[in-house]
Amino acid sequence: MNRSACLIFNPVAGQGDPDIELAEIRAILEPEIDLDIYLTTEEIDADQLANAAVARGVDAIIASGGDGTLSAAATALVGTDIPFGIISRGTANAFATALGIPDTIAGACETILQGGTRHVDVAYCNDRPMVLLAGIGFEAETVQLADRDAKNRFGMMAYVFAGIQQLRNLKNFDVEIETEDRIIKTSACAVTVANAAPPTSVLAQGPAGLIYDDGLLDLTIVAPANKAGAIAATFHLFQTASTGNAVDRNDIGFLRAKEFKITTKPPQKVVLDGEIVGTTPVEIKCVPAGLNIFVPLVEEVEPTEKLEGLPNLTIEMKDTTGGAEEAEEAEEARGE
Repeated sequence: MNRSACLIFNPVAGQGDPDIELAEIRAILEPEIDLDIYLTTEEIDADQLANAAVARGVDAIIASGGDGTLSAAATALVGTDIPFGIISRGTANAFATALGIPDTIAGACETILQGGTRHVDVAYCNDRPMVLLAGIGFEAETVQLADRDAKNRFGMMAYVFAGIQQLRNLKNFDVEIETEDRIIKTSACAVTVANAAPPTSVLAQGPAGLIYDDGLLDLTIVAPANKAGAIAATFHLFQTASTGNAVDRNDIGFLRAKEFKITTKPPQKVVLDGEIVGTTPVEIKCVPAGLNIFVPLVEEVEPTEKLEGLPNLTIEMKDTTGGAEEAEEAEEARGE
């Protein structure tokens, strides 16, 4: 008997053809999973569809769209233990990358078919569920500049262009960060609180590694003195993400805690899992093992060789067995 699942599909996500992409998903999944398919609209969001599916008592929920769609659908599943499948079709695909899920339709569908799940932490930011991160200040302003038209035209580069533009308006603000046992006051141009984040979310990369099932949140403070410092700090954070080493600059700090209360002067915009949700202050609390997600049973193996496509390529296989036999015969002759 086939498994069943509710598929929530955002037809305006990404830059592909939604009809072709939905057909591909159905072709891969429907032979083994009975899909109950719902499309998001301007009036009906992914969280509404997911909440209705939970109320119906579905076996699993699969969401396909950008990071905003995936995070919205996940909000209905926090604490339910209903398995959640992710098929990323957005611009950044940070959700899938952060959790080690393939960002291709075929790879994501295969992950769901394998049936392996893992519990991961989530968080609440001002009572809104948060799977990835909350960005305060620079990142929120950048995300707001990278609107749908820009993402449709430039893809991932829309965020780069928006970041360059936002550097012209770079301003530090006073920030107070309260944890369970401390109150920290400083100034910054960006504060990021991450539950999980891919390497491309550079402003979250202060620690040596973001762990999405440790019951803790990672906070990164970026406080450059000027635009040149902001560029240098961003590059250093990029290196941190690439090498796995913690930051080592005076204008970048980081800490871990179960919860944070953050206030700023003046109030700053807040982006939550890719969507602008308001302004500071914010309270962010970790929910350990709050979400049950389909993940690959076996990690993808990085290719060790790629030669195809090189000009005038010829490959000749050497006979490695003959030499070994001759050496063995010589050894036997010496023994006699």
